[in-house]
Amino acid sequence: MEQQELHRKIYARIEELPTLPAVIPKLLSLIDDPRSSAGDVTEIISHDPSLTAKLLKVANSAYYGFPAKISSLRHAVALLGFNLVKSLAVSIGVIKVFPRGRQSEYFSASGLWLHSLVVATAMQELGRCCSRDEKHDYLFIVGLLHDLGKVVLDQFFPELFSEVLEKANAGEHVKLHQVEREVIGIDHCEVSAMLLTRWKFPPQIVQPIAWHHRQQLPAEVNQVDVALLRLANVLAQELGLGKDGNSMPNPGRPGDLELIGAGKEDLLDVKAILQEKQDDIEAFFTALA
Repeated sequence: MEQQELHRKIYARIEELPTLPAVIPKLLSLIDDPRSSAGDVTEIISHDPSLTAKLLKVANSAYYGFPAKISSLRHAVALLGFNLVKSLAVSIGVIKVFPRGRQSEYFSASGLWLHSLVVATAMQELGRCCSRDEKHDYLFIVGLLHDLGKVVLDQFFPELFSEVLEKANAGEHVKLHQVEREVIGIDHCEVSAMLLTRWKFPPQIVQPIAWHHRQQLPAEVNQVDVALLRLANVLAQELGLGKDGNSMPNPGRPGDLELIGAGKEDLLDVKAILQEKQDDIEAFFTALA
């Protein structure tokens, strides 16, 4: 199938997806807006009672471990910070659009979201290693949505994606994204970028997701964010929580640790944190269900 025709088909299927909750584009417009405030975030999210309820359920999960119940959106913003609440709301809003999907030996939508939550947590922890401040909570969104294209491929091209999974798990270590290009003609990174661009997500979220399996990056792409995503993905795969369709962890990329200003000890520390938080991560995922 020619690339142009393939893109046309994918865009046509994307149009079949339910629309995002109306508050999500408004929250996206606030990302890295220095004029945005806790009041802005609270006001926008409060217009969606379903999203508010889900966010409070997540905020009260063992993942955050607050001793007293968080009973209001304003309380959640005060405890978690409005940047993190904004990122959580965007991520939850996207996940709500997709059905749980089918289960297979190598892949399931629920298993993928669990893996992605580990990646999101790892990105936040790694971000602290390179002195990222609270204004970079968009990294959580990047981590949670980095494999979104796999859900799209599984939902709309089930036979082809099943073939991809079989070949990628046939014994030899074959990278899933490479098999996707061979069998389907496009990989999940590009599909993720197509969908998120269609939904008007900002480039700082779309670009790391689009390029995290590529060797050469364009000058306009933030290499540190891409390195953070790559490293977080490897850590999540090594932990083995959830299913992302790969037969084994992808090897790390030389130079990524140096790019984020961290060392091997930092990587081991983050891995230990992920292992300690495993039950809490599962609790977070249960709250999303």
